[in-house]
Amino acid sequence: MAAEGPDPSGLSEEEAAQYDRQIRLWGLEAQKRLRASRVLLVGMKGLGSEVAKNLILAGVRGLTMLDHQQVSAEDTRAQFLIPGGSLGRNRAEASLERAQKLNPMVDVKADPESLESKPEEFFTQFDAVCLTCCSRDVMVKINEICHKNSIKFFAGDVFGYHGYTFADLGEHDFVEEKTKVAKVSQETEDGDSKKAKPGSAETTMVKKRMVFCRLREALAVDWSGKKAAALKRTTPDYFLLQVLLRFRTLNHRDPSPQTYSKDSKLLDQLHNDVLESLGVSTQLLPDDFISYCFSELAPVCAVLGGVLAQEVVKALSQRDPPHNNFFFFDGIKGDGVVERLGPN
Repeated sequence: MAAEGPDPSGLSEEEAAQYDRQIRLWGLEAQKRLRASRVLLVGMKGLGSEVAKNLILAGVRGLTMLDHQQVSAEDTRAQFLIPGGSLGRNRAEASLERAQKLNPMVDVKADPESLESKPEEFFTQFDAVCLTCCSRDVMVKINEICHKNSIKFFAGDVFGYHGYTFADLGEHDFVEEKTKVAKVSQETEDGDSKKAKPGSAETTMVKKRMVFCRLREALAVDWSGKKAAALKRTTPDYFLLQVLLRFRTLNHRDPSPQTYSKDSKLLDQLHNDVLESLGVSTQLLPDDFISYCFSELAPVCAVLGGVLAQEVVKALSQRDPPHNNFFFFDGIKGDGVVERLGPN
């Protein structure tokens, strides 16, 4: 039964019960910040549905799903919020009913308009903006708006077995839990000290600050003066992302299984052009990279959607250190890596 009035904690009895496990995990104050936050999620394909699910279940105040595209046959393979028989409907609107049922206490909305049609003031109603399925130019433009208005900015995409997330949180303050175990000295019967043994554990919350760079700067790293060791430490997925974003810009879509032969040839050409323009060897990407970056794979969407939503939750709740600034996932190897790329 819903509470008749608000609880002194800032959450109703119903909310406290709904989010009990999360409050135990990251604390009441973090949950209250999350409960007061509104998020804009752009792009309701497979990755977008995973992010939406996780944010709604986490208990943000409101989530707006924005997408001007129509549901395609490919969308239904990884996008579980869209019911059968929705081909031709707007993707955001088709996702709304199932998304709302996940958590009726979250205000979920569908916006069928184009992201590029939105004025700057549209974004100021949100605490965080998360982009998927967007071109490089659009991501850079929205990132600049968010950075200017102190809005947490996130981006992410899935390309076959590969995926990435990016965050620009500006100057971000957060708390991190630290546990210190006190040492207890024991004495022998004759008064001599024995070796100190672990005593009781004391947990404290430590305030920290992290500074982020813009996406434009993170994608425009000058590799010409980098030493070979620094280049070797950088994941190849960063350079793969540059190739795939160039493909999206030129074709206004991602590589498709329906046009595999044509798209493979273009990816091979772009691979050489993009890496040469960055001043790095074309050998940084394996010869068979093209075979693994087509379509959205549901398992990769699940992993990336969990990571991306987790980073949004951490940023809004100001709890625990965020990824600064890229996270790359390689579904072939089954591992992920955090890379900080941009100005030193």
